[in-house]
Amino acid sequence: MRLYRLLSILWVIARYRLDDLIPLSRVPALLRPLVKLSPLRLLPVGKRSRGERLRLALEALGPIFIKFGQMLSTRRDLLPPDVADELKRLQDQVPPFENEVARELVEQELGMPVEEAFAEFEAQPLASASIAQVHAARLHDGADVVVKVIRPRIEEVMRKDIGLLYLLARLLMKLSPEARRLRPVEVVSDYEATLFDELDMHKEAANTSQLKRNFLDSPLLYVPTIHWPLTRRRVMVQERIRGIPVADIDELEAQGTDLKKLAERGVEIFFTQVFRDNFFHADMHPGNIFVSRENAHDPQFIAIDCGIVGSLTREDQDYLARNLLAFFRQDYYEVAALHIESGWVGEGTRANEFAAAIRAVCEPILEKPLKDISFGQVLLGLFQTARRFNMEVQPQLVLLQKTLLNIEGLGRQLYPDLDLWATARPYLERWMKERAGPKAFWAEMVKQAPELSHQLPQLPVMAFQAMQRIDDEHRARQRQTEALATLRDRVNHASSTGWRLRAGGLLIAVAFGWQPLIAWAETQPMMVLVGAGLGIVLLLWR
Repeated sequence: MRLYRLLSILWVIARYRLDDLIPLSRVPALLRPLVKLSPLRLLPVGKRSRGERLRLALEALGPIFIKFGQMLSTRRDLLPPDVADELKRLQDQVPPFENEVARELVEQELGMPVEEAFAEFEAQPLASASIAQVHAARLHDGADVVVKVIRPRIEEVMRKDIGLLYLLARLLMKLSPEARRLRPVEVVSDYEATLFDELDMHKEAANTSQLKRNFLDSPLLYVPTIHWPLTRRRVMVQERIRGIPVADIDELEAQGTDLKKLAERGVEIFFTQVFRDNFFHADMHPGNIFVSRENAHDPQFIAIDCGIVGSLTREDQDYLARNLLAFFRQDYYEVAALHIESGWVGEGTRANEFAAAIRAVCEPILEKPLKDISFGQVLLGLFQTARRFNMEVQPQLVLLQKTLLNIEGLGRQLYPDLDLWATARPYLERWMKERAGPKAFWAEMVKQAPELSHQLPQLPVMAFQAMQRIDDEHRARQRQTEALATLRDRVNHASSTGWRLRAGGLLIAVAFGWQPLIAWAETQPMMVLVGAGLGIVLLLWR
């Protein structure tokens, strides 16, 4: 089955001549003769542009590849304009499935005819993406909604592709010791869990409700309301929004949107989600982000499609915040020390050497506007540094890195002169101060109050038991002290007796060798030998 899938992928690559996208000058010199003699060159390229061929190939390969194309589409700094424009269509213009199939799926999930569930239901989808497509509808109470429907048979295709990714990851682990540091199997495992969560609309609806609650009445972000009575595992119904797509810069400028403020708010939303709420939207490509039409001078983002979300442990939050602040302050030794403390780099790493390597990568990019730097290049440099110091990939941070790349791509489109560092630094400093200050201590006390109130009546008993244990340990130590003293006395006594015996033996030996007795010894040689032997035995006996 995996071999069949691999062959089908190779066929798509050949069919759309994706090999033609790589300039021959970028191919290693040793491989250039093979590329020139490749039988793929016998296939015609056709009239389609390179961007269109890449988009069609990703669509043909399925949801995992489409998501890769969506991520690439946000990085116009890394792609030629014609390729970026084509990949942008993957955000919400993937070919839809049949209208009749969508209707049948909705009725099957809701357990009722579409006419009974909705006053109106548009058969033609509003948008179509890799996992699902969206239809406009109206409830019987007059509320405008959208109905999101999971694509049919998509789980089977995704499992084949994930199986292939696992195969490639394990192959890398066996063939390359370097790949072990990248932990590809764990990365694929996290990606698998994230992708398959998107197939459950209950989870996406719950994520959307959580995000809405986190930003309730916030001027930064609006999240549409979920209609729970009509939400099922493969169908979700939510409030319809009518914002401007964030990638439509012309329309945003036409309504007089403050793009600088909008870009700064995008950064603030990201850091608020990661650090204040520890719950962040991890699929923030332009197809999922809109801008409200209501107040152009005080712009507000609108977020949809919360199928992929992320969170960090408290330890990872702290390490990440401290690392970022150290970067902003250009304190590279602190960055190195934090990496060593967290165990993210190999044992025996010297902080000063690691700090010097990080400085060489990061110093050229600080204090520059977003248009003059690229996180892609920075990450590439950091990966090279990480290889030198045996730094392992942290799978729990992969989603966050992906989201940060999306934010950078979004910021470049909205306001290229945005100073990301200057925008983020005050927020992080404030967050760290609140985290370690008296307010944070009091908030933690309030949070733990129910547990403390439950344990409070047990405090007298617990205190008595603790005192009893202390008393028992004190008596046990006394008994041990007395036993040790007795043992020491016995050892001293045995040692004294031994020395007396040895001294006696020495006297006997000397006595038998004393000059006046030599004459007697000459007449009694046997007695001399016995006495001398007895003296030597007593002298050596312990």
